Amino acid sequence: MPQLLKVATIVVTIALTPFMANQVDAEPVTAKSTKGVIEYPVGWEPTAQRDETRPQFSYDPQGGPRQRGAFVITSTDSPGENGWFQKSFPVVGGKFVHFHAERKTTQVVAPYRSAVVRIVWLDSLGKAVQAAVPPGEETSPGFVPLAEPEHPLDSEITYNGWTRVEGTYRVPPRATQAIVELHLQWAPKGTCEWSEIQFEETPSPPARKVRLTTIHHVPSGKSPQANCEEFAPLISAAAKQRADLVVLGETIPYVGVKKQPHEIAEPVPGPTTDYFASLAKQHNLHIVVGLYERDRDVVYNVAALLGPDGNLIGKYRKVCLPHREIEQGVTPGNDYPVFQTKFGKVGLMVCYDGFFPEVARELTNRGAEVIAWPVWGCNPLLAQARACENHVYLVSNTFCDVKANWTISAVYNHAGDPIAKANNWDDIAIAEVDLNERYFWRNNLGDFHSMAQRHRPPPARDVELKTPPGGK
Repeated sequence: MPQLLKVATIVVTIALTPFMANQVDAEPVTAKSTKGVIEYPVGWEPTAQRDETRPQFSYDPQGGPRQRGAFVITSTDSPGENGWFQKSFPVVGGKFVHFHAERKTTQVVAPYRSAVVRIVWLDSLGKAVQAAVPPGEETSPGFVPLAEPEHPLDSEITYNGWTRVEGTYRVPPRATQAIVELHLQWAPKGTCEWSEIQFEETPSPPARKVRLTTIHHVPSGKSPQANCEEFAPLISAAAKQRADLVVLGETIPYVGVKKQPHEIAEPVPGPTTDYFASLAKQHNLHIVVGLYERDRDVVYNVAALLGPDGNLIGKYRKVCLPHREIEQGVTPGNDYPVFQTKFGKVGLMVCYDGFFPEVARELTNRGAEVIAWPVWGCNPLLAQARACENHVYLVSNTFCDVKANWTISAVYNHAGDPIAKANNWDDIAIAEVDLNERYFWRNNLGDFHSMAQRHRPPPARDVELKTPPGGK
C-alpha cells in the first residue's frame, strides 16, 4: 500500500479508538462552542453552512455499536438545520478506496435523505477536480465534467438500530484529498450518530460481468403447457451463447388460449415455474417468466425468477393494473422485492408498471442493478426512461412486432440505449455488461444511481381533496 494511504488508515484507526493514556496520537483536539468545550477525534471538525442553521454537535467516546466512539448531531425544531462533521484524507489518483460507517438515527423521518455521507474530491489547493475518463472514452466529444461528490449507500446490514453505510470508489486522477462529510440535514428534532468510520485504500474490485438476454417469441396459444414448451429450444440456444439471465414474456401460459386469467391462474411455485426451473437448472442460468398466479381466490399477474439450481428465487406481483385486468378481476400487488443472485441484484416489474416511474425507482431504492421487464406492449420511450433515470440495466421482453415501431425486446444500458435488441421473431438478443462499471457521460451529474437514492423526495402524502380541481 502506498505510504500516503497508510497515513490515512492510521488516522482513521485513531479516530475510532477510545482515548487511551498509552496512545499519545489519540489525544483529542479541543473545539470551543457556545455551549462549552467539546472534544473531537483528531482531524474531525463540525461544520455548517451558516450559524443560524447550525445544529448541535458532540462526541461520545463511549458511543457507537461497539462503544468505541460516536459523532452526534442533533437538530432543534427548525427544518432548515444542516450540519456535518468533516475530515480530509489524503488519496492517490487512480487508486480505489473503500468507505464504511455505522449510522443510527432517532426521530429522523427520512434517514436516506437526511442522514447522508458525502465524499468530495479535491486537489492540493482545495479545488474541484475533473472526473476520471473511462478507457475508450478519451476521444468522445464534449468536455470532461467535474468529479461530483460520492454518496455511499445504506446496506442491508443493520443491528441494534445501527445501519451500515458504505461504498467503493476510484479516486479521480488529479485528486489528492477526499473530504468525508457525515451529515444530518432537514430533520427537525432529530438526532444522528456516526461511528466506526473507515476510509482506506482497497484493491481494485473485480469485474462483475453478466450476459443479459431476451427472447423475442410469441406463444402459439395451443395450450398453457404448449406455450411454455415452445421456449425450450430458444432457451437452449441462449445457453449456448453463455446467457446468464434470460427474460421471457408476460403471462406466458395465458397467451392466445382464449381463457380468463382466473381460469389460467396457478400457484407459484406450480406447474409453470416448475417447468422453467427445470430448464434453468438444465442450462445453468436464470430465467424470468410471467404468468397469472392464484392465491386462494385472488389472482395476480406475476413475474417469477428461477435460479440455476432449479429453485424459485422469488416472485413479483404486478402493482399497476390497466383497465382490462381490473375488469378481469386481477388484484394488484403491493411490494417491490429485489432478489440477490450469484451475479447481482435483480428487480422485476410487469408491463403497465413501466408507465409509472415509482415502480422502477422503488426497485432501484432497494438495490436493483438489473430490472427484468416482461411487457406485452407499451410506449417504447418508457424502457429508455426507466433505465436512464435510475442508471440500471433493463431487459424488456415484448410480444410486439418490430415492424410496429412500438416496444421492443432489448437490453438497455444506464444511458437508456438499447445495446442489444431483437430485430425478428425468435431472435435472441444478448448483451454482456459489467455491473461494477460506473456510468460515464461527459455532461453527467456523476453516479446518479446513488444520488437518486439520496436526493429523491419523500413519498407524497395522500391528500383528500375537499374541492375538485378547477371547481367550487
